[in-house]
Amino acid sequence: MSGTAPAAEATRELLRQGALTVRGQITAASNTVLFGTVEHAGSSLPCVYKPVAGERPLWDFPDGNLAQREVAAYEVSRATGWDLIPATVLRDGPYGPGMCQAWVGEPPDAADHDDEDAPSAQAAGAAPGNGPESGPEEESAPLLALVDGEEPGEGWKAVGFADVGGGRTALLVHADDPRLRRLAVLDAVLNNGDRKGGHLLPRPDGALYAIDHGVTFHVDDKLRTLLWGWAGEELTGEAVEALRRLSTALCADASGPADGAEAAEAPLAARLAELLTEAEVQAVGKRVEALLSSGRHPLPSGEWPAIPWPPV
Repeated sequence: MSGTAPAAEATRELLRQGALTVRGQITAASNTVLFGTVEHAGSSLPCVYKPVAGERPLWDFPDGNLAQREVAAYEVSRATGWDLIPATVLRDGPYGPGMCQAWVGEPPDAADHDDEDAPSAQAAGAAPGNGPESGPEEESAPLLALVDGEEPGEGWKAVGFADVGGGRTALLVHADDPRLRRLAVLDAVLNNGDRKGGHLLPRPDGALYAIDHGVTFHVDDKLRTLLWGWAGEELTGEAVEALRRLSTALCADASGPADGAEAAEAPLAARLAELLTEAEVQAVGKRVEALLSSGRHPLPSGEWPAIPWPPV
């Protein structure tokens, strides 16, 4: 499956239908994150599997689970046409139901960690990919940086000043990159409360993928991100068109179940209704309409920390 895009429909179908085998555990994660493979009809794909049973409850996200929010984020990403999130499905696995997502980047060498009864090795320690704390590959230009001075420099957007120790501060900047700008819009729609640098996975072919979307879709403003460089600026024409497509998709008929093999064909509103509460689905539509009405990237609310910690 090396020639299939991580966000493609064929990838989603393989994740849904394939036999899931756990190869190891990514031990740096706060929740249980397992590396594995799915195999079906002669095709094999590396993946991340996050069983619901391994989630740590969050006091401000009492409804549903993080796995469902990750799947909902992928569904919204697909509806924009940007495909910024790898294919993600909700399915059963060796440790119960959970989120299963296509691995982005070189898969870890898990040859010595294939004991499904005790997946305790850190399978993703050396290879950048979907694991926590994994950074961009060496072939890709940096997307985030700390610089001296008070101005970001050409090709960069300022986020804010950071304490770098020894009584020194540096300016945190991100690239003025159209891929990041799309992601900033998507995060505003998702109400992403945890957009860190380690969640950005640029690929040598120019594609950018983003991971870890469990803390999303809250009905209150929880947007917390490193991508504030465009705050208050006008949305691009491309973003406006993507938001209009999303608005249309959300207004489609949401009646009827969206589970099983027909889930991918159901209207977006119906798929989200299977994953989120009614209030959360309605809040998605309100955020989309607010962005279209203002025509601008959102500003920090001031009622919630604007930047995640740690930032990577």
